[in-house]
Amino acid sequence: MKGFQDYCIRLRPILDDAIGQTLQGLFKDLHARPDEALKDSFRGGKMIRGSLVCLVNESLGGNLQPAVPRSVAVELIHGATLIHDDFVDQDRARRGRPAAWTLAGARKAVLLGDVIFASAIEMMSDLSRDDGLAASRAIARISKGAFQEPIDPSELARHLGSDAVPESFYDAIIDLKTGVLFGVACELGAIAAGAERDVRDAFYRYGLLIGEAYQIADDLQEVRHHLSSGVIDAREIAALAPALARFGKDLQPSITPMLKRERSVLPRALLTGFEEVRVAMEQEMARRLELAHLEVAGLVPDSRQGAMIHAAPRDLIEMFNGT
Repeated sequence: MKGFQDYCIRLRPILDDAIGQTLQGLFKDLHARPDEALKDSFRGGKMIRGSLVCLVNESLGGNLQPAVPRSVAVELIHGATLIHDDFVDQDRARRGRPAAWTLAGARKAVLLGDVIFASAIEMMSDLSRDDGLAASRAIARISKGAFQEPIDPSELARHLGSDAVPESFYDAIIDLKTGVLFGVACELGAIAAGAERDVRDAFYRYGLLIGEAYQIADDLQEVRHHLSSGVIDAREIAALAPALARFGKDLQPSITPMLKRERSVLPRALLTGFEEVRVAMEQEMARRLELAHLEVAGLVPDSRQGAMIHAAPRDLIEMFNGT
């Protein structure tokens, strides 16, 4: 255990405690308070995004104290997106616990996510105008990404048939779905350290690229799974369609019919196509990790935290792959 992973583990008790206190304060004014099981929706994660806030702050010479509330806001935003995602995807479990919507019903779960989003914006606006703008822009962009993400196989089949899913769609999705929150985490860390605008912007791009690579790693895991199993269902094809359109230009005619079937066996030709997609995705992930490293080259002083900033992009992917 080393580097960024060790840093996350050491920070987790601090962030867990701060998140618990923040939730207690947020919920005390609600007549219908969420029970402990719902609060668990915000616990149990690796605190990657919150830890990035703290690491960027410390690498720029900041003290941990001003970074913690910003870390909490980022983790709460992430938790709210998971509550919404679980209901939309009809996933019944999260981190080994029941998904929020299965405990409170769809309406209250979605509204709880909304309460968290709004409260995070309020918390950050109380710190500074720049913090409030960063949080509100991130939530707006994440919501746009979720709205655009293809879910329904029959609708996606119509889009593919009319060439309405361009190659660039995947880049937009991973930017909005995952990159943005990593980006704002790093931006808030730089704000906490009192960094100048150009440094904040560089760290936003650094986090954005890491988040995009992280999402590619997630999708790549699915591609590897289907290569191994040799089968795929319509919803899985729908989820992977933007990646397949981006990295497998000749696959569209083959995958469109699969969106109309409940489950399909991947023929040899399509398995070959999936293997080509895997290689291309690995190359693109590596490219974005290298770009992230270059974004902050020369911006952090030589220190243990500074070294971790440069190692963190690849450490994060190793953490994901080791899960």
